[in-house]
Amino acid sequence: MPMVDIDWLKEHVEVPEDLTYERLAADLVRVGLEEEEIHPSQVTGPIVVGYVVDATPEPQKNGKTINWCHVDVGDRYNAVDESGRKVPRGIVCGAPNMAAGEKVVVTLPGAVLPGDFRIEPRRTYGHVSDGMCASERELGLGDNHDGIILLDHYGLPSHEAESLKPGDDVMGLLHLDQPILEINITPDRGYAFSYRGVCREYHHSTGAAFSDPVDRLNKSVPQAADPATAEVEVEIEDGNPIHGVAGCSRYYARTVRGFDPGASTPQWMRRRLIRAGIRPISLAVDVTNYVMMDLGQPMHAYDLDKVEGPIVVRRALEGESLTTLDGKTHELSVEDLLITDSPQGNRGLRILGLAGVMGGLYGEVTADTRNVLLEAACFDQVSVARSARRHKTPSEASRRFERGVDPRIQPAAAQMAAELLSRYGEGNPSEHPTDVDHTTRRRPIAFRASEVSRLTGLDTDVNRISDILTDIGCTVAGGGNGEFSVSAPSWRPDLNEACDLVEEVARLVGYDEIPVTVPPAPVHGAVGLTSDQRRRREVADELAQFSMTESLSYPFVGPEDFSAFRWSVDELGPVSVEIANPLAGDRPYLRRMILPTLAQTVQRNRRRGIDDVALYEVGHVYLWDPQAPAIPALPGGTRPSDEQLAALDAGLPDQPMHVSGIFTGMAVDSGWLGDKRPVDWTDAVEAVQRVCARLGAGARLDQPRYGDVPAQWHPGRFAFVVLDGVRVGMVGELHPHVDEALGFPEHSAAFELDLTALFARLDDRPVQARPISTYPPVKQDLAFTVPDSVSAARLTDAIREAAGDELEDIELFDVFTGGQLPEGFTSLAFSVTFRAMDRTLTSDDSERIRAEIVTAARSLGASLRA
Repeated sequence: MPMVDIDWLKEHVEVPEDLTYERLAADLVRVGLEEEEIHPSQVTGPIVVGYVVDATPEPQKNGKTINWCHVDVGDRYNAVDESGRKVPRGIVCGAPNMAAGEKVVVTLPGAVLPGDFRIEPRRTYGHVSDGMCASERELGLGDNHDGIILLDHYGLPSHEAESLKPGDDVMGLLHLDQPILEINITPDRGYAFSYRGVCREYHHSTGAAFSDPVDRLNKSVPQAADPATAEVEVEIEDGNPIHGVAGCSRYYARTVRGFDPGASTPQWMRRRLIRAGIRPISLAVDVTNYVMMDLGQPMHAYDLDKVEGPIVVRRALEGESLTTLDGKTHELSVEDLLITDSPQGNRGLRILGLAGVMGGLYGEVTADTRNVLLEAACFDQVSVARSARRHKTPSEASRRFERGVDPRIQPAAAQMAAELLSRYGEGNPSEHPTDVDHTTRRRPIAFRASEVSRLTGLDTDVNRISDILTDIGCTVAGGGNGEFSVSAPSWRPDLNEACDLVEEVARLVGYDEIPVTVPPAPVHGAVGLTSDQRRRREVADELAQFSMTESLSYPFVGPEDFSAFRWSVDELGPVSVEIANPLAGDRPYLRRMILPTLAQTVQRNRRRGIDDVALYEVGHVYLWDPQAPAIPALPGGTRPSDEQLAALDAGLPDQPMHVSGIFTGMAVDSGWLGDKRPVDWTDAVEAVQRVCARLGAGARLDQPRYGDVPAQWHPGRFAFVVLDGVRVGMVGELHPHVDEALGFPEHSAAFELDLTALFARLDDRPVQARPISTYPPVKQDLAFTVPDSVSAARLTDAIREAAGDELEDIELFDVFTGGQLPEGFTSLAFSVTFRAMDRTLTSDDSERIRAEIVTAARSLGASLRA
C-alpha cells in the first residue's frame, strides 16, 4: 500500500507546520483513505555532524588500511581528557573516502541504527572507537556502502551544507527521525496511488488549498509533432483485444538528448523514493519512478541509441518469450501486450518490454546512455492485470495500470521527467514529442440531485452537491431544476453512473452525517422462522447438546475423495455438478453427500493432533440430473419472465439439505483413573435417534442384507434410516478400507440424514398428549435368544405390537453373545413396563401380555430365556 510522507505532501497542498502523522491519518480516513499503519523511524540518536580534525592511515596485517581519526562532534558530545578539557572523539573508520577537513555523519554511543544495530564504544584495531562514521546503507538511506557520507558533497543545498557545525543534529537534517504513514487504497480509487491524488483527498477532507501539478506542467508541454515528421515513430496495433478493448489507448514518447549518465540523483529525491519504498538506481530510472509516485503515471526510460523505429505496441505471438529486468525469462501468451521496436527494418520484431508491467533487458538505460527515450502510455486495465498475474511479476507500474491511469496525464508526466533530467542530468528535451492518442471522450452522466436524499437520506442542498462534484474535478452543467449533466474527470474511471456520484457526495459530506434509521419491515402473511428453518435449528441444537461440534466445509470434492469413499469416478462424475473454474484443480465437483467434505475437516484436525473428534455439519448437497434441460441464457438489465425463471429452475441441480456427522477416537475418556471407550456404531445411532426424537419423527433403522450395503459402510454395522417407508438417511461404522484411506482409527462411525426428505414427512399439528394413568405400573425383564439375522429393532417392534395399548415403555438394557449361547444367536434383554388406563393390572393380565409377547417373538425365531 502507498506510503505518505508529509514532506512530499507539501509539494501540492498547504499543510500545517505542526501536522502529525496521527492527525494526517485521521484527516485521510474521513474521506475513505484508511490508515494501515504508522511506521516509526528505525533510527534513534544521538547522530550528529562531525568535523574530521585528523585521519591517520594505519595499514593492517590483513591488507586492509584503517584510519585512526579524531572527530570534533561539538562541546556537548566531545570526549573529556584527563585534565577535564573537551577534546575530539577517537573513532576508527575503514572508509576509503575518509579525510581530514570533511564534515561527516557520526553515530554516537547510545544510537540505534536499522536492524537494531546499537552503537557502543568498542576496542578494534588497537584503539577504542568511541562512535562510528556512517554510510548511507548503515543509516537506511540507500544501498551505497562504498564510503561514509560526506555532508559537503551530499547534495544538500549549499547554504545548509556551509552552515553545519560540529554537534548539529543530523536526524532532522536527513529526516531520520520521521515516521511514515501507510494507507489502504480500495481498488476503485487508483488515482490515490500518487501524491497528486492523496493531496487532492487531503484538500477534500480539510479544505486546505490544493494546486494540481498537472495544470502547471501542461502549460509547458510542447506541441506534439505531426506523425509523418515525428522524431520517434510509434504504431499501435491490436489484433486480439480483450473484451473488445484495445490494449493501448495512448502512447506518448519524448526524447532527452545529451544526458549525463554520470549525473547523480539529488538527495531530496533519493530520500523521498526510499521513504516511498523504492530503491534508487540511477538518475534516469529514479526520475521515472519519482514521476510515477508524484503524478500516478508509470513511465519507462529506454536508451534511445539502442531503439530502432518504428516502436510497435502489439500483442505477443505464439511461442515468443521475454527476459525481463529481473532476469527471469517468460513464455508469452497471445493476450500479453508488448512494446517492440524494428531492428534493421523488421517491423515490431524485437521485444523491449511487457507493456505496463516490466521492461526487458534490451534497451534499458545503462551507465553509457547519453540519449533517453521517455515512454508515458495508457494501457488497458484488464490486459495489464492479466499479464502481471500470469507471469507473477507485479510491479508498481502494474498496480497503477490495473486500477486505471488518467488518459490525459501523459504529456504532463513526460514534461516533468524531461525537466528533472534537464535540471539534474544536463539533458536537452525534444520540442517535438510523439503522441498517438486513441482515447475517446466519456459520456456525460445524467444526475438528479434528489438521488442523494433517496439513496443516502442526506438532506443536502443542490448548490452544495454541485460544489462537491465540481471540487472533485467533474464538469457540471444544468442544475436549475435539480438535474445535472456531469462529466467525470479523466483520473476517475470509477465514476460512470449516477449512483457513483451519490457515493462521492456522501463520502465528502461525511458518512457520519448519514442519519441512522431502521427501515420498517413489511408484514406479509406469516412472520418469523419457517417450519424448516426452525427444524434445522433444532437439529443443530440437539447435536450440539450431544457434545458434537458444528463445522462448515467447502462443498468441493474430486476423484481423490471419491476413491477414499470407494465410489467410482466414472459413475459419480457424470451425475455430479462440475465447476467450470474450480478453486482447486483436484476438486472440480460439488458434493453429493456431506460426508466427504466433513471428512476433510476431520483429517485436518487429526493432522494437528486432535484425535477425539465428533463433528457435524448442516448444509446443502448438489444432485445433478444429466437429463435436465439446458439452463437458458437470460438477458441482463431486465427482470426475467416467470417462464424464463421456471426454465432456469428446471435446469438447476436439486439441492436438498443434509446433516452429517463423524466420530473418531475415544467416545469416553475421563482421565487415567476414569472410564475409556472408543467410538463405535452406537454413537452414530444415538445421534440419529436423538435428532429423530427432537423432531418427533418415528424413524426406524433398517439393516440391509450384506450385498445391499453401500461400499463406504461396514457391511455388518450399517443401517438405513427409514421414515414412512422412505429411506431418509444412513448410519453406522465406516468401512475399514475407508478408515485406512482417510487415516481414521478403526470403528470410526458416521451418519448422514436427508433433512429435506425428513422434514417433508413431518407436520406441525399439535401433539395430542395422552392422559396420565393413575393406576400402578407392572415392570418385567424379558431376555430372548435371537438369531443374529434378527435385529433388536425388529424384535422391539414385535414386542410393542404384541403388548398393545397396555405397553407404556420398553428399553433394551443388555446384549450378550458367546458363553452357553448357540453359535449364530444373541441374547437381547428388555425392560418392559405395562400400565392400563382404566384399572390395575392383575397377575393374569401380566401373564397374558407376556404370553402374547413370547408368541410374537417366536415368529421371528426368538425364544424366551429361562
